Amino acid sequence: MLVRRDSGMLAAVDPYLQTERVTLRRFGADGAELLTELDSDPAVMRYLSGGEPTPLELYRDQGIPGILAAYDRWAGAFGLFAAYETAGSAFVGWFCLRPERDGPLDEAELGYRLRQAAWGRGLATEVSAALLAKAFTELDVRMVWGETMALNRASQRVMEKVGMVVTEKLETPDDMLAVEGAELGGYRYEITREQWELAQGLPHTPAR
Repeated sequence: MLVRRDSGMLAAVDPYLQTERVTLRRFGADGAELLTELDSDPAVMRYLSGGEPTPLELYRDQGIPGILAAYDRWAGAFGLFAAYETAGSAFVGWFCLRPERDGPLDEAELGYRLRQAAWGRGLATEVSAALLAKAFTELDVRMVWGETMALNRASQRVMEKVGMVVTEKLETPDDMLAVEGAELGGYRYEITREQWELAQGLPHTPAR
């Protein structure tokens, strides 16, 4: 399938996941510019860096190499993926579904970061729901988790809409103490395969 990148280049890449409105694909070696542009919006980075952008050099030297290495580490089953509108192929941000670096493969983090133009359209919920389905039906994941700042109600609502619940109150990491609302900490959300299957009206499938 040919996909038109924001740079105008065409590339044949099989999608990692596709919903009605969003297609997830692997980042390429040239993805640093897309990620830097996304992080240049202070509103996008409000609860991550206090609005400070991410330097292009950081994505070129560390971010993209780490993302590409993770595809190889997990044989393409997990990672951080570029999100494009299914109709038109405009870049809208990224989603991740991935275990911790040295963690168990049956526990995966759900994460997302979207351009402002994509906010309020239900895209984060649509894709997150599809990622949970993939995790629990294709990847033998037992539990999916996500973390967010206490003030970030938009992110919390996404996780709540897909059935995730708060399991732990978190302290703000030292490198984020200058971020708005840092004194309030954050929350860890989780959903197990059994909880997801129950919500879908499916019989529970024991882990293999």
